[in-house]
Amino acid sequence: MALNTGDKAPDFTTKTHNMDDFNLDAVIGKSNIVLLFFPLVNTKVCHNELCVLRDTHKDYEELNAQVYAISVDSPFAQKLWVEKENYNFTMLTDFNKEISAKYGCQYNSLAGLKGVAKRSAFIIDKEGILRYIWISDDAGVLPNFEEIKSTLEKIG
Repeated sequence: MALNTGDKAPDFTTKTHNMDDFNLDAVIGKSNIVLLFFPLVNTKVCHNELCVLRDTHKDYEELNAQVYAISVDSPFAQKLWVEKENYNFTMLTDFNKEISAKYGCQYNSLAGLKGVAKRSAFIIDKEGILRYIWISDDAGVLPNFEEIKSTLEKIG
């Protein structure tokens, strides 16, 4: 079943890149949430995307939004990448490929790898409602960060 704007965001529990427990419902209500799914750590386009996030992180804070980046990589691989690139946001693991399946943003096969997350962006408001959904079938296309920020401005 495909998700639509106006739907309640599917809850999930996972680990952060620091191996801390994370539950989506536990952070809803504190700020707006930007979930950015990306295919794999240490790849060129994903590196570009996450560096843009790192370098504009203050913009999201000013828009009262918390950003989480999600991939099917292990939290251990994510942590190494966070430390190497000085990322200033939390990465979440979808190692078991359940979250991207819930959000309908999973490749059947990408370069022969099954269940890799499609590059996607979701905005969840403080009530837990999906206010923005963007899913790309092309792993080489970045999200429109200005559109994401504009949506955050509108929902406050």
